[in-house]
Amino acid sequence: MYVVPAFSGRIIQIYMNIELRKLTLEDYNDLKESMLQAYDTLGGQIWSKQTIAKLLKLFPEGQLCIAVDDKVVACSLSIIVDYDEYGDKHTYEMITGAYTFSTHDPNGDTLYGIEIFVSPEYRGLRLGRRLYEARKELCESLNLKSIIAGGRIPGYHEHADKLSPRQYIDKVKSKELYDPTLTFQLSNDFHVRKVLKNYLPGDHESKEFATLIEWNNIYYQGVDASARSAKTIRIGLVQWQMRLFPAMESFYEQVEFFVDAVSGYKSDFIMFPELFNTPLLQPYNHLPEMEAMRKLAELTEEIVAKIQEYAVSYNVNVISGSMPILENNKLYNATYLCHRSGKTEEYRKIHITPNELKYYGMVGGDKIKVFDTDCGKIGILICYDVEFPELSRIYADQGMQILFVPFLTDTQNGYTRVRRCAQARAIENECYVAIAGCVGNLPKVNNMDIQFAQSAVFTPSDFAFPTNAVKAETTPNTEMMLVVDVDLHLLDELHHFGTVKILKDRRNDLYQVKLLK
Repeated sequence: MYVVPAFSGRIIQIYMNIELRKLTLEDYNDLKESMLQAYDTLGGQIWSKQTIAKLLKLFPEGQLCIAVDDKVVACSLSIIVDYDEYGDKHTYEMITGAYTFSTHDPNGDTLYGIEIFVSPEYRGLRLGRRLYEARKELCESLNLKSIIAGGRIPGYHEHADKLSPRQYIDKVKSKELYDPTLTFQLSNDFHVRKVLKNYLPGDHESKEFATLIEWNNIYYQGVDASARSAKTIRIGLVQWQMRLFPAMESFYEQVEFFVDAVSGYKSDFIMFPELFNTPLLQPYNHLPEMEAMRKLAELTEEIVAKIQEYAVSYNVNVISGSMPILENNKLYNATYLCHRSGKTEEYRKIHITPNELKYYGMVGGDKIKVFDTDCGKIGILICYDVEFPELSRIYADQGMQILFVPFLTDTQNGYTRVRRCAQARAIENECYVAIAGCVGNLPKVNNMDIQFAQSAVFTPSDFAFPTNAVKAETTPNTEMMLVVDVDLHLLDELHHFGTVKILKDRRNDLYQVKLLK
């Protein structure tokens, strides 16, 4: 663990920087070290530098790695083959052309996985899943029919005296047994085509058996292969039920439950509501509200570090609702963007409501900027901020495509203000706006008695979007999550070819919105 200054200048903890990218030959020393650790049970067999160089020359797009703090700790290697030439009864030596990769065919129809590994030290971070997802995206972008690979079953040797390979695989499928490789592959949407015998000589843990696994590209042939492209972003919103928690662990369990669930739908973002951690005020309810909120602020650094851990582990960017923070004896309402790469950034609520000022003595922040993410530029405003159109217009001028608004409202009047203003921001700035709030009642916490919310994703209003400019919305006042796909391509088309072009048609010769600080 190490520390770096957050966007605001406040010191926060950052665990690691994670980057998925193409492998290069300069990575070989790191790659070799990780391979030696990963292949310890296979007698330390590793790929030579010359072999990696050949793969990179033949098919650079298919050789991927994950670097943690600039050190390669995970890797996947692949080639393209004309699968009909080899069929289901091939061996590893056959499919790789006796390890020369002469079988690589740029005009083939199948992406064949010849290697994937994660250094043992980093196996709790779900890096393997990231590599599998990157392979799937590559398969779709190249319009290949499927991904096929021979998979080890390293747990089989413990059951070989009682079970045949087929019986063992069936028990892993039904979750009666756990296999570190096959269980992972099945959870990543691969299915077993058949059992291969003598696939990888020397694999004693698997008794030299392997599974022939396959993932089918549903966009292949006749369907636009870019339908789930990098321009389609999946958003998960948490409509959080206010409840008392007996301990911090119970709170973390609830947070992790939603992160896990949304991540299971392969979401790119998950957003929690404003001040969703205020049930943790309950132990301080004997104090005046202002003092109680300052006590809650003492927990923020720990909570953010935990959420950042979830962001990395579950491979999803997390907008962590908002929480109180105390700096130089001033209390702020802040949200944290926890990138799945390991980076953390902060935004402080600019406009403080009369209630926040009266009961908690909060003050507003003074930093306004968009955030660069692996899914494009986003903006974040907290609740009351969205009622001031200048902020989102500044974001739009900085290239924002999605605006995230965690909110907390107690009455329908307050909610209606947030909703109507959020919808206006989507239309006038040609962007998507996602709002997420808390619901339910919270006894034994002063000034947090009732909440009302209906979380939603709003769109611009034109032919390419829903006629009511609402992409999706939750049931009011019910705990649930909302998972929504938004297409950034549609924003580009709207900007250039829309029925009206709001951003282009502004009279900058007559009026302007400018950031003064």
